Amino acid sequence: MKKKISFPQMGNYYIVAKYLFEHILDAEIMTPPKITSKTIEIGSKHSPDFVCTPFKYTLGTMIESLEKGANVLFQAGGGCRYGYYSELQEEILKELGYEFTYINFVSEGENDLKKIYHYLKQIDPHFKIRKGLYYLFIASKMVKYMDKIDDYIRLNIGFEIKKNSFQNLNQKMLKEFSKARGYFHLRRIYHQYKKKFRKIEIQKPKHPLKVGIIGELYTVMEPFSNYYLEIEMARYGIEIKRYTNVHYLLFEKGKKIKKYLKYAREYIHYKMGSDAADNIARTKYLCEQKYDGIIHIKSSFCTPEIGAMPIINKICKEYDMPIIFFSFDSSTSEVGIKTRCEAFYDMIEMRKKHERLLSRN
Repeated sequence: MKKKISFPQMGNYYIVAKYLFEHILDAEIMTPPKITSKTIEIGSKHSPDFVCTPFKYTLGTMIESLEKGANVLFQAGGGCRYGYYSELQEEILKELGYEFTYINFVSEGENDLKKIYHYLKQIDPHFKIRKGLYYLFIASKMVKYMDKIDDYIRLNIGFEIKKNSFQNLNQKMLKEFSKARGYFHLRRIYHQYKKKFRKIEIQKPKHPLKVGIIGELYTVMEPFSNYYLEIEMARYGIEIKRYTNVHYLLFEKGKKIKKYLKYAREYIHYKMGSDAADNIARTKYLCEQKYDGIIHIKSSFCTPEIGAMPIINKICKEYDMPIIFFSFDSSTSEVGIKTRCEAFYDMIEMRKKHERLLSRN
């Protein structure tokens, strides 16, 4: 039987995963179904009640993939309880009667390269390690380029003159990324689009409102799971700063965590799992950089972020920094989120105006 591979959805990163597997494996690679309200409904129905929301989203995506004919599922996670979920998800899916091969690239929060090589050989006996390493290198560069462009978009999308200019161009770029013939072709595409993004007309004030977004990594990076909160805030004319992305998690987090702990040592001495310690340090930094507000988002029952929230709140009180906390699950109201976003914007805008008046007098 022909191997048909799928994997959980998270933002636009499925493009990188699909590109990598298509080039290194002789198998059909299925694009994960787009996340909808039905996805979370299915995932919640078959999940333990008090498990965190990313578990439900990824389980729902995998069920939808199996229904569409997938017979091999890849899973990757780590840094918190999510790194231990694969065994439970596999058991749930098999109890539901699905027949498939389940491959987890992360075991107890760690990557095991020998195990990954064994898995890939299982799927494709002709898998070549040299070819795999070459396309893994290209995939890592693709992630870096995507994240760099996303950072630029967050800073400017709230000020575009023509609506959807940034999003439309980004979709065109990602489509071309998926067809890259090699590293140098990918790099050429990136630099071409980098120039195109800078040519998009914006009308940005000299001192715009600046908001930092921190929180639990999956909910931060999967826009459907946070109701496209970044876009919602940007439409008020706000410059958005967000730290967590896949490039950071794969290539920077291990190097930076010690610096973060040292920087925020008056608040935290140890890692707390996932991005909790990082977010405490980021809160201090955003306060010192005099941002206008901070948004903290997480999934319900995310233990590391629940532990970090009182410390984050304390730092914000010390610096008189406005902060709003959002927790997302299957029953979160999108209307309620938008109402709170609007109220938060009104508050930070009034504070900004008040500060400007004081500086003039």
